[in-house]
Amino acid sequence: MRVRLLSLAAAALVGGVASAQTSAPAPPRPAATPRPARPPAAARETVSATLNGKKVAIDYGRPGLNGRKVDDLIAQLPPDRVWRAGANEVTTLTTEGDVLIGGKRVPAGKYSVYVYAPAGGDWSLILNTDPGVPLKTIFPAAPPERADHLWPILDGYAKIATKEVVRVPMKPVTPREAMDRFLISMEPARDGVSAITLTWGDRAWTVDVKDAAGVAR
Repeated sequence: MRVRLLSLAAAALVGGVASAQTSAPAPPRPAATPRPARPPAAARETVSATLNGKKVAIDYGRPGLNGRKVDDLIAQLPPDRVWRAGANEVTTLTTEGDVLIGGKRVPAGKYSVYVYAPAGGDWSLILNTDPGVPLKTIFPAAPPERADHLWPILDGYAKIATKEVVRVPMKPVTPREAMDRFLISMEPARDGVSAITLTWGDRAWTVDVKDAAGVAR
């Protein structure tokens, strides 16, 4: 009888331990490694100046360096050394009147903007009459609300080179402050004269823009 009682007690003890093990809380899972934050989307901005009552406006996207260097990005350009002068949708310049940019006449109208950025030497500003291509032709899965937005030519500037209006050299200048996000600015006009300045990182380039009214063709 005593042996039977001891056996029952041992069984109860084992069962209790097993029950305790079963009901014990599971150890906490290790915290998931957070994904690296994605760089913020390029902001869109429009800058303008009014030259003797006629507005000149530039609409563009502002890509960020995000720890990179301008020279490293420029080194990745294709052999034609032409850059889209912004991000996402095509960068545009719209002028209500004829202007002189870097001394070259630009008729009133709307133009796509590119930059010639050689491996060495000064940058040049390019205006082209090609409006760009709908995003859906580049990216068929584009969201419907953006499918028809115009994007720059990304697969070879030579395709639209015949539509180029001007290509004017820009002068390198010291930026007022370093800019992680690409910046296009226009100086307030004085006597019908302004300036377009491109700033990125610790580098900047500028070119004059002035009202062409009264200037012989």
